[in-house]
Amino acid sequence: MGSYAMHRTAAAVATLAAASVIIFFFIHAIPGDPLYVLLGDSATPDQVDALRTRLGLDQPIVFQYFQWLANVARGDLGTSIFFQAPVTRVIRDGAETSILLASITMIWITLIGVPVGVIAAMRHGSWLDQCLSGVAMLLASIPTFWVGLYLILIFAAWLGWLPSSGYPSIFEQGGLTNLRYLLLPSLALAAPNAALILRLTRASMLDVAREDYIRTARAKGIRPMRVILRHILRNALLAVVSAFGFTFAALISEAVVTETVFALPGIGQLVVQSILRRDYPVIQGIILVTVVLYLAVNLLVDLSYRLLDPRVELS
Repeated sequence: MGSYAMHRTAAAVATLAAASVIIFFFIHAIPGDPLYVLLGDSATPDQVDALRTRLGLDQPIVFQYFQWLANVARGDLGTSIFFQAPVTRVIRDGAETSILLASITMIWITLIGVPVGVIAAMRHGSWLDQCLSGVAMLLASIPTFWVGLYLILIFAAWLGWLPSSGYPSIFEQGGLTNLRYLLLPSLALAAPNAALILRLTRASMLDVAREDYIRTARAKGIRPMRVILRHILRNALLAVVSAFGFTFAALISEAVVTETVFALPGIGQLVVQSILRRDYPVIQGIILVTVVLYLAVNLLVDLSYRLLDPRVELS
């Protein structure tokens, strides 16, 4: 386990190094000059040149990359061109919303996708199985923003049960009750992803149920529910756990749209605004942090295989 963890960590570091190159040079290839966005169209060439020199944007692009990389190694993601504040602070201000939104969404995905997938597999071929599979296919094919708009229409506009937009921090006035602002956006994000987990859980359980050792367990008279939970579900979870890594990546991309629909002050909104402002340091910082989180999640998923199935050899 230890050697495998070191090997996977080294691979993650190499991937992160390659990602840093792609992030930096692709971001700087975006058309437009952030200095004109900051100073306005009426800025004189002398003002633009002076600000470019002050921000170090007049240096060769390769030099800027290695300087940025050295700062990142020290935990410094640079200074935002627009906010004139450390990028770490800018990201931290929007991180609370995005982290809570992703966490609540993953809870919805787990609570809906896995149990309903188990029920569909247990009732394989029945009308209930067909209905659940049909609903899952429907939810998986519907765009997230469409789901979000209808959730707002039903639960905010018609019923008035939940707020339709915004998110006041739980650390400010309101406390944990402010989490109700994230219920609708988290459901909108969870709907298509829970549907995929549902179908994967169902398919994995049906595959495992056809194995010889499952027939042997049933022939020995082991209780059906024990066979399902102890033998079928546990082995089927290997494929499901793998999918959670890809689900996390999907949440990152879909959160941009969801946060825009629900006007949430999260990382997704910050990405959109930073791209429009050509705020290179903020865009680079957000993408780099996202890559680190994605690699960390996938590393945890890989390491969890041995816990779910001791037969899996990690090498």
